[in-house]
Amino acid sequence: MLFNSFEFALFLPLSFLLYWFVFKEHLKAQNFFLLAISYVFYGWWDWRFLSLIAFSSLVDFIAGQQIEKSSTKARKKLFLWISICTNLGFLGFFKYFNFFAESFADMVSMIGMQANPWSLNVILPVGISFYTFQTMSYTIDLYRGQMKAEKDPIAFFAYVSFFPQLVAGPIERAVNLLPQFKIKREFSYEQGADGMRLILWGLFKKVVIADNCALFVNEVFANYESASGLELILGAVFFAFQIYGDFSGYSDIAIGTAKLFGFNLMTNFRTPYFSRDMAEFWRRWHISLSTWFRDYVYIPLGGSRVGKGRAVFNTFVIFVVSGFWHGANWTFIVWGALNAVYFLPLLLMGKNRKNTDTVAENRFLPNLKELWQMGTTFALTCLAWVFFRAESVGDAWQYIVGIFDVEFIKTSNLHLKYITKSLFLMVPFWLTMEWLVRSKSIPNREFKWIKAHWFDYALIILILLFRSFNKELEFIYFQF
Repeated sequence: MLFNSFEFALFLPLSFLLYWFVFKEHLKAQNFFLLAISYVFYGWWDWRFLSLIAFSSLVDFIAGQQIEKSSTKARKKLFLWISICTNLGFLGFFKYFNFFAESFADMVSMIGMQANPWSLNVILPVGISFYTFQTMSYTIDLYRGQMKAEKDPIAFFAYVSFFPQLVAGPIERAVNLLPQFKIKREFSYEQGADGMRLILWGLFKKVVIADNCALFVNEVFANYESASGLELILGAVFFAFQIYGDFSGYSDIAIGTAKLFGFNLMTNFRTPYFSRDMAEFWRRWHISLSTWFRDYVYIPLGGSRVGKGRAVFNTFVIFVVSGFWHGANWTFIVWGALNAVYFLPLLLMGKNRKNTDTVAENRFLPNLKELWQMGTTFALTCLAWVFFRAESVGDAWQYIVGIFDVEFIKTSNLHLKYITKSLFLMVPFWLTMEWLVRSKSIPNREFKWIKAHWFDYALIILILLFRSFNKELEFIYFQF
């Protein structure tokens, strides 16, 4: 079920009313109701996915019990690895089996041997990359002694399948989200109003910004051979806007929806395109994933508190694995490696923690140095996004080569007509709003300028939804 669909426009208010007016007095009943509607929400795509998430939840619930009960470290580690292998096994089978089979066949053919790869015709379960990481955080934190095992299966299953952030994050840690299922929740008008503001802003970013950018981006990337250098640059820039509006828009809707049910999810984006270097960018982009890899992969490998050679290795590991997490294609691996290359000079010079404050703090406009830093960081990010968006590494390379074509502005085959007029008004408005709240710890919750009553909220949401009903474009990160 898509957030920008007619089904969700009915599903959300109905679930909200039942949750607060029918199940309000009974915590376990509320949790069971959340579990039920989360399974309805997830099963809306394909009911067969439910068996996978239910089995994964069951394995991790039992593994967590055994980790806590075990008296020896070896036995604790055994159940930890059962949890990790189950989750990564599902992820590897459904998402990466065909990639490894085809890559092996290509490698064999390079040495003159013939290979017929065996591929599987399987559907990638929606959100599997997100909820597997979420459940692994539970067993890992248990093994580390950072939390107690959950005894209530309903609360645990509801935590794993919590519908607002189930299919595209934020990837919540068990230590943060699971305890919220154990305490009585009271409805707060202020919290509900904050949630509605976030939902509105998220829908705006998705429906108005991302989906309109997609019209031009799809046309340029599909016909990059005939596009001019100017169009290719604009295609990369508008894809940067598209993916940010699309993904951060989803996160805003997820966080806002969770607030309507009395839950607080972590912030996933903090105005990343105003970053002054790539290290700052990755502290502000997809925060739930970058911190997950930092805490569960990078630091256990030694992080940067090792020799320079090992620190370089660890950096490449974390970025390449992060790229591979996004999809079974060499384009994502190259995208991750390219970001590692961007990050390495900062690490080697000890400047990766230089820009931890807010750009142009206590000033309305940035100075020339900050403007140059933001511009170069954004340009490098757009260059990397080309590999993320392209169908193959070869296509991405040809796309970049085309940017430097001698005929920078061609007079034929122009695709600029696909840039809608609304973008010339809405993109500057959107970026201005982002700039105004850049110093806030939770940027998108500070849009207090959106003043409306509940009826007005519902009306605005319906307008935004009906605008997207004729296409109902999926969120980009659903494919991951």
